Amino acid sequence: MAKAIMIQGAGSNVGKSMIVAGLARACANRGFNVAPFKPQNMSNNAAVTVDGGEIGRAQALQALAARKPAHTDMNPVLLKPETDIGAQVIVQGKRFATLRARDYSKRKPSLLAATLESFHRLSRDADIVLVEGAGSPAEINLRAGDIANMGFAEAAGVPVILVGDIDRGGVIAQVVGTQAILDPADAGRIKGFAINKFRGDVSLFDDGLAEIVRRTGWPSLGVLPWFEDAWRLPAEDVMDLRNRPGGQFKVAVPRLGRIANFDDLDPLSGEPDVTVEIVEPGRPLPGDADLVLIPGSKSTIADLAHFRAQGWDIDLTAHIRRGGHVMGVCGGYQMLGRTIADPEGLEGAPGEVPGLGHLDVATVMKPEKHLALTQATYRATGGLVEGYEIHLGETTGPDCARAWLDIGGTPEGASSADGRIRGCYLHGLFASDGFRKSFLEELGARSDLFFTDNVDKTLDALAQHLETHFAIDQLLGLAEPVKVDA
Repeated sequence: MAKAIMIQGAGSNVGKSMIVAGLARACANRGFNVAPFKPQNMSNNAAVTVDGGEIGRAQALQALAARKPAHTDMNPVLLKPETDIGAQVIVQGKRFATLRARDYSKRKPSLLAATLESFHRLSRDADIVLVEGAGSPAEINLRAGDIANMGFAEAAGVPVILVGDIDRGGVIAQVVGTQAILDPADAGRIKGFAINKFRGDVSLFDDGLAEIVRRTGWPSLGVLPWFEDAWRLPAEDVMDLRNRPGGQFKVAVPRLGRIANFDDLDPLSGEPDVTVEIVEPGRPLPGDADLVLIPGSKSTIADLAHFRAQGWDIDLTAHIRRGGHVMGVCGGYQMLGRTIADPEGLEGAPGEVPGLGHLDVATVMKPEKHLALTQATYRATGGLVEGYEIHLGETTGPDCARAWLDIGGTPEGASSADGRIRGCYLHGLFASDGFRKSFLEELGARSDLFFTDNVDKTLDALAQHLETHFAIDQLLGLAEPVKVDA
């Protein structure tokens, strides 16, 4: 019978996803059949699953850590923000609705059944299910109808471990304060705590640790030192996007307001010869960039307006005039064309807007979302490119005659006559070592990275980090059998 335990945070971004990934690999290395699970996630960095749906990127990484194919049951509710007050709601991998935050709050309790269904289905083929919360249970204003933290823990009968982030300061108040404001029944579900992201001599926190134990009565499962190689793993949260200094070849990436599927940047960030510079709003695109990469977007037309508002359209034209290269992926590809039409108002008000005009193509948004794990061929070399597609819209036009990818005999992408401007719908293509090497060499840069092997080695290192500093045996002893009739 499967057992389960839930990792919740005393705040957002305390490292829950990373800890679950490390625990998943550690348990897999011990011979357990382990499955990651997050009832509700909020992210525009999504992954396509083997069953043809989409889940949060963090759960796909955790599945890799567990040595399992990513499945929609691992993240049954995914919120993909489209505006500051609304999001597309994905349920068990498929689009459910687009709702304003207040409306979602009303509909949320009805999604508990789907989360439990996925949880129980996942549990049938696992020894241990590692459940990750979202945000923090300390947000007690969200407790009514909750399906992400204590609401799920209560419904599924899953015990909880609370994680605090010492790097932000105030970790004693984080943990003790969480217990103080929780309903006693919810506080009673917490069976222990851990402290994450400690820098320096861990023994200096001995007195602080003892004080948390004294005030809460919860046992400590460990103080985790800062994991230096965390940057080598795909990031889920847009707040984790950082400049990555490297070699002389510079890739400039404008930070779009609704940037999506930015895991495309991870393999480039790991290249020793490549510097990836995230260009923040209000700053110009750097004049010394070799490549401007326009990433995916959850709201392409809105992000195109955002792009223009920063003056990046002028900078991009200057970059091209200087002989620079441009790559647009998915939403970025759509922006590079002549027009983007949204006749049904799928992303906002119905209408058509002019694109940046650097590719002679046009895009029409259509309601059917294209989701697929994809193998393509890079036409220049005949090499295999693996990735995924996750987009609305169809793009056609004369520059598609210079497609540079081939998917099952169908041309994919477009390029300018001189080949310096390219676009495609294939996310994840830079993770293919052969393609990335060929692409960078064409632009005058070196490639020395074996990306997938590097991620796998980093997951093993993370697992060893937790074996050393986290009481995994104690954690497994606190896990409780899954109650299928819960």
